[in-house]
Amino acid sequence: MKRLLLASTALFVFAAASAFADEQAFPAKLASQAILPANTMASPPEDAAEFLKHAGKFTTPDRKRTEALATVPGKDGARVTDLKLPFDGQAVQGFSGIKAMPGGTFWTLTDNGFGSKANSSDAMLFLHQVKFDWDNGKVEILKNLFLSDPDKKAPFPIVMEGSDKRYLTGADFDIESVQPVADGFWIGDEFGPYILKFDTEGRLTDVLSTVIDGKPVLSPDNALLQLPGNPTQKMPAFNLKRSGGFEGLAMSKDGSKLYGLLEGPLYKDDGQMESVDGHTAIRIAEFDVASKNWTGRSWLYPFADKGVSIGDFNMLDETTALVIERDNGAGTKDKACADPKQPKPDCFEAPAELKRVYKIEFNDANAGKAVRKIGYIDLLHIEDPDNKKRAGSGKGYYDMPFVTIENVDRVDATHIIIGNDNNLPFSAGRAVDKADDNEFSLLEVGAFLNAK
Repeated sequence: MKRLLLASTALFVFAAASAFADEQAFPAKLASQAILPANTMASPPEDAAEFLKHAGKFTTPDRKRTEALATVPGKDGARVTDLKLPFDGQAVQGFSGIKAMPGGTFWTLTDNGFGSKANSSDAMLFLHQVKFDWDNGKVEILKNLFLSDPDKKAPFPIVMEGSDKRYLTGADFDIESVQPVADGFWIGDEFGPYILKFDTEGRLTDVLSTVIDGKPVLSPDNALLQLPGNPTQKMPAFNLKRSGGFEGLAMSKDGSKLYGLLEGPLYKDDGQMESVDGHTAIRIAEFDVASKNWTGRSWLYPFADKGVSIGDFNMLDETTALVIERDNGAGTKDKACADPKQPKPDCFEAPAELKRVYKIEFNDANAGKAVRKIGYIDLLHIEDPDNKKRAGSGKGYYDMPFVTIENVDRVDATHIIIGNDNNLPFSAGRAVDKADDNEFSLLEVGAFLNAK
């Protein structure tokens, strides 16, 4: 699906080649880095069902059950990585949203599991409270918080429907973004797409459907969609592609509003994707926390040339925010396949070309219109004059040639944190044959954060 998205976006590039000609690139300097090894597992809770003790039992191409541990190769296209499924335990992987907390800790989350609803029924959904040892390059997991639905708030049968604890899995929701609050966590889901609320113990309290411009927003993975019993009958309507739900979820500084950012564009009644000046555009929708309702206000986020999706979204102040934007490429051009149409196991089929963090502005004045893209930093060329990097091959610079980079937040007045989603064990962007580690980097970007 990633390759199809890339192709569809390319249709807009020629017509809008100069649309963002005034965008400004800002420098970024690597201040420090911490790495969590790819092969990091967590033990399920003691009261979890036996079914959840091993993850990845349905990850063969035909989704047939495989019980024997470490027998299914992880693959990134034609390339075989060094880790195999199923795993003994739950993989601490796929970090897909981060939030800096007072005191120096961070909350992040593991997404749906193995990339789809069909193969992730044994992947538990959980959040992580983490701390970084920047001096020694280590990631410390302070707490794993496994999510559950003991009060039956999900409006559909979950995988663990008949169990006592009712832990949630990657076949129930695809959690992609997180905002911690005093009484729990707000989380953005891609399957519904839904806004989810959990209490401080990880128990589901609210499942809130999405409405934009007065119309329901539905993904083909929405569990409430029903296929007709007869092939001659009309198929159910949905207006997002699969994996197009809430990849980003930001919160206003006063905590009164949430801003859900879709990963994919809405499809209009005429079957065309939403766009701005020939660029595919996705929606930021405003949600009122007190009433737990959509306000009806939204903004359009237009992709840059070669951009196809976003990775994370956090507010800087009341009107400006950080957004990760990316293409679907992975790896470096020096190891590109000679013929991209004939991928091989020792080269990158589609090397990374666009991996950026944008600073954007949206406010009352441009509600219903496009956000203003103030500028960006290039994640494929981060200055590293002091050789702070612990991974990467660039001399004098650090790069992030990962297919998915899905964690960004401000740490202080001059620094941000950035991290990849390693899609364990499928993504191999750092090396052609090795599953990516989880790399968290502290970047010095004072001029970028102060840009107007």
